[in-house]
Amino acid sequence: MILDHVDNWRHYATLHPKFEDAFVFLERKDLADLSAGRHAIEGERLYALVIKEDGRGRDGAKLEIHKRYIDIQFTIAGADDIGWKPAAHCADEDQAYEAEKDIAFFRDRPQAWATTPPGTFAIFFPEDAHAPLGGTGTMHKVVVKVALAT
Repeated sequence: MILDHVDNWRHYATLHPKFEDAFVFLERKDLADLSAGRHAIEGERLYALVIKEDGRGRDGAKLEIHKRYIDIQFTIAGADDIGWKPAAHCADEDQAYEAEKDIAFFRDRPQAWATTPPGTFAIFFPEDAHAPLGGTGTMHKVVVKVALAT
């Protein structure tokens, strides 16, 4: 997991060939005006999910994992609390992995929490189970999905 301010994204650009394209998308001047839902960037290799909804609170946030995508979770407005735990340490499966949706859920509780105020991002790799939307109140965020295989 990586947590940082968007101004520093260039430090991480070399970690994946599509990270630069992902962060250029997050720097769009009209980012806050995009409608909720899925937005294509580069087909299935790189796309964004715009989320405008209320947080579930830490008790309502579920740990999830992805095997084919890296998540870059960027907060536009509000503040999200995102839980984290090593995926290898998750043992109490709530929903088995669905390859089509690239997601599995766990009842385990996070080992740590990170708050992402506006302008910050968190990167979650397949090794990182994460519990997004753990904050309270209305959140406006973008999750850029970066395929591991380019």
